[in-house]
Amino acid sequence: MNSPASQPAGLGLSEQHCTLGDWDSTACVRIDRRDYLLPAELEHELENRHWFVPAFMPYLAHPKIVQADRSMTLRLEANQLVYFLDYTTLLEHKIVNRAVETLIHNELGIPIPGHMKNAALQLYTDEGYHALFSNQVAEQVAQLYDIQNRSALPLRVTRLQGLIEKTPAEHQALTWFLVGFVSETVVAKELLGAARNTVVSTVFRMLKSHLEDEARHSRYFSDVFAYVWMQLEQEQRSRAARSLVAIIGIFFETDSQWLSESFGAVDLDETTIVGIVAALVHPDAHRKRVRRGASATLLAMSRGGFFDDDENLLLMREAGYIND
Repeated sequence: MNSPASQPAGLGLSEQHCTLGDWDSTACVRIDRRDYLLPAELEHELENRHWFVPAFMPYLAHPKIVQADRSMTLRLEANQLVYFLDYTTLLEHKIVNRAVETLIHNELGIPIPGHMKNAALQLYTDEGYHALFSNQVAEQVAQLYDIQNRSALPLRVTRLQGLIEKTPAEHQALTWFLVGFVSETVVAKELLGAARNTVVSTVFRMLKSHLEDEARHSRYFSDVFAYVWMQLEQEQRSRAARSLVAIIGIFFETDSQWLSESFGAVDLDETTIVGIVAALVHPDAHRKRVRRGASATLLAMSRGGFFDDDENLLLMREAGYIND
């Protein structure tokens, strides 16, 4: 991403902002009446569809995987899907909803308008439903492939929790909010677009329901970030800026231990595994993922006044998250 255009922090937010709009008639927890059972014609679908979006699994292009039987690719996709859904379930419960609680229960030390708090309660409800159907699909696919390695917490969750634990108690609420802001604004639209007509029908329906909600959540968190940023003292902003660099970076790290285990489940040789993982964890690869996936987050930060401070612009440039 190029350097975000600086915009004034005073956005004139009204009650039309910082809400989820017509939540009662659009949120999937309110209107979704479909089940998320795997299709009866699953075997037929898997002849030309995928468990997960190949574009988000670049390692599938490795010659050893391309040359192998299709069953290897399908198993790796199934592993990735179950990991993604287990991560989603944990993220919604332990990370996003904890972040939302800072707004609901006035933990930030700034006034939270009633309409903003009401929307936070609605969003909290959404996330619980997302966790429910994510787990339902994960259980079915895990049983189908006898996927066992599901007990370890995903790296992203442990890294975010570790960041909070290292944060002084008086700054933890704001850090939780920033974690929620990044989580809800990192790019999701591309995932839905790439999934259309390429993944198993049940998985696509689930992603569609989830990501349509997430688009509204992204707008909400972007508005709330602008509101919160305007209320912070300079010292708080400086600390928050450093936290945002760390948080954004965590969201694009590769869980190398899990990935190695996934490759081991299809008997990929150790040399190939080490080579693939090394390429993914390389700092340049990480920075590219950030620039590609965090553009909406950085734009929301810009609109909220974050880059009005040149020091913040420098922080993001030094991290490699924006171009000069």
